[in-house]
Amino acid sequence: MRIEATVALVTGAARGLGRACAVRLAAEGADVIAVDVCGPLPGVDYDSAEPSDLDETVALVEKEGRRAVRVQVDVRDLDGLRAGVDDGVSRLGRLDTVVANAGICIPRAWDAVTPEILRDTLDVNVVGVWNTVMAGAPHLVERGAGSIVVISSAAGLKVQPFMVPYTTSKFAVRGMAKAFAVELGRHGVRVNTVHPTGMTTPMGTGEMQSALGTAMATDPRLGGMFTNLIPVQAVDPDDVARSVLFLASDDSRYVTGHELAPDAGVTEF
Repeated sequence: MRIEATVALVTGAARGLGRACAVRLAAEGADVIAVDVCGPLPGVDYDSAEPSDLDETVALVEKEGRRAVRVQVDVRDLDGLRAGVDDGVSRLGRLDTVVANAGICIPRAWDAVTPEILRDTLDVNVVGVWNTVMAGAPHLVERGAGSIVVISSAAGLKVQPFMVPYTTSKFAVRGMAKAFAVELGRHGVRVNTVHPTGMTTPMGTGEMQSALGTAMATDPRLGGMFTNLIPVQAVDPDDVARSVLFLASDDSRYVTGHELAPDAGVTEF
C-alpha cells in the first residue's frame, strides 16, 4: 500500500494503459478520478472506447476497495476537464498524483500524413497533456506536494518510423514535462515521463495493424527499429503501470525531470 489514502487522476482511463494505471494505483491504496472521452477518436484506425469501458474501469477500482469518480470528457476541452477534475477533488478530498495518459497514434508513411492527422495528434497528445497538467497541478501546488506522470513513448526517446506526428508529439511532451518540473519543483511537485515499448492494448485493434503494415511496406528496412532487446513482441500494460506507481510513490521522492523507460530495450536497439 505504497500510496494509501491518496487520490490519483488518470486520463485515457477507460481501457489499455490508463485502466491498468487506475487499477494498479487503486490496488496500492489510491482513490481514482478516471477520465476518458468514451467516444470516437479522430482519425484512428483502431476501435474507440465506449462509456461501458469506463464503467468497467470504475468497477475494477471499486473492486480494490477504493473510490472512483467517473469523468467523461475530452482532454482537448480544458474547461470541461478542469470542471471534472475539480468535482472529483471535491468529492474525494484531495489530489496527489496526475497521470497524463490519453493519446492517439495514426501510423502513416511520411508523405501520407495529412494536415488533419498532424493536427489531431498534436491536439490530443500535446495540448491534451498540457490541459491535464493545468487542470491537476493547481491542486498539487495547493497541497505543496505531488507527482505528475506524463506518458510519452519509446518514440519520445528515439525515432519510430512511419509515425512522424506521433513521434513529434511524444518528444514534445517529454520536453513539456521537464519544463513543468523546473517551475513546479519549488512547490514540492515532481514531474516525470514514462516511455514504454509496444503494449497489448486496444490500440492494436481494428485496422491498426493493416495501416502500420501499409506504411512499413514503403521501406521495410526500417521495421527493425521496432525490435525489443528483450525478446517479447509487446508488454502487458500492468508492467508499465508499475513504473507509474513507482513515480507516484515516495520511493521516487527525489526523482523529477526524469525519463523512465519500461521499454524492453527497444530504445537501445
